Amino acid sequence: MKRIGVLTSGGDSPGMNAAIRAVVRKAIFHNLEVYGIYYGYAGLISGDIKKLEIGSVGDIIHRGGTMLYTARCEEFKTLEGQKKGIEQLKKFGIEALVVIGGDGSFQGAKKLTEHGFPTIGVPGTIDNDIPGTDFTIGFDTALNTVIDAVDKIRDTATSHERTYVIEVMGRDAGDIALWAGLADGAESILIPEDDFSMDDIIDRLEKGHKRGKKHSIIVVAEGCGSGVEIGKTIEERTKLDTRVTVLGHIQRGGSPTASDRVLASRLGAYAVELLLDGEAGKMVGIEKNQLVSHDIDEALSRKHTIDLNMYKLSKELSI
Repeated sequence: MKRIGVLTSGGDSPGMNAAIRAVVRKAIFHNLEVYGIYYGYAGLISGDIKKLEIGSVGDIIHRGGTMLYTARCEEFKTLEGQKKGIEQLKKFGIEALVVIGGDGSFQGAKKLTEHGFPTIGVPGTIDNDIPGTDFTIGFDTALNTVIDAVDKIRDTATSHERTYVIEVMGRDAGDIALWAGLADGAESILIPEDDFSMDDIIDRLEKGHKRGKKHSIIVVAEGCGSGVEIGKTIEERTKLDTRVTVLGHIQRGGSPTASDRVLASRLGAYAVELLLDGEAGKMVGIEKNQLVSHDIDEALSRKHTIDLNMYKLSKELSI
């Protein structure tokens, strides 16, 4: 093997640049040429591909987002789109590919491998919803962004004696909501992995108010419904002054934490090692702080799970 490619796909996450840097420099260390594919699978189809040198990835380890940019590509979900992508890879002499992204990106990597093109997936998504790894690149940074925001909101909640509903990202996975809610001492945490009862939320708020509690924080994963509507229901039923904050895409940005930089560096380099060892159709991950790899098929066939013991703990500590 003499030449590999790297792309980022789907939603961006802090630490993707650190992963790109690791792929490029690890490959060059082993005398491989590296080509960056811009705008994900869309750029692969259009041939937006350029050679990367050591200096191409200098001064990016601390930057959020992705220097290769990213885009979603419906065309690549089709056989014709996949064949176009492989034609471009052959045109540039690229013999293997590292794909950094989430489950949708891994679906594309799986298809390339099925067509006989060696591909390794690196999990980059703030949702932490990829089976086969304890943590995904970007989760820790997004989590700390939410915690910082909730800390600030708590200050004004205390000053005005208000209840605050804070909606965070997590359409299908409640990791951000659960970890941030537990870290910030939220009174209630709503996650898509478990049913919630408005009666229970109201009861907890009213009990707290009766014992003299002046403010409350409720963290809602977006997959549980609209934070605005939940806030309206709370105010109508409790008559407590209630405000809603939807954090939105602020959670995807920012300089990656040390944890995400180290994780991205380890996973990116490990992906190159697997390609050099002749592996394909694998994803890299970290379990109990050890690097691991799994067949992408296996990872995609499993359902993401959340630590419900942490969820139970959050309820016990917020009495």
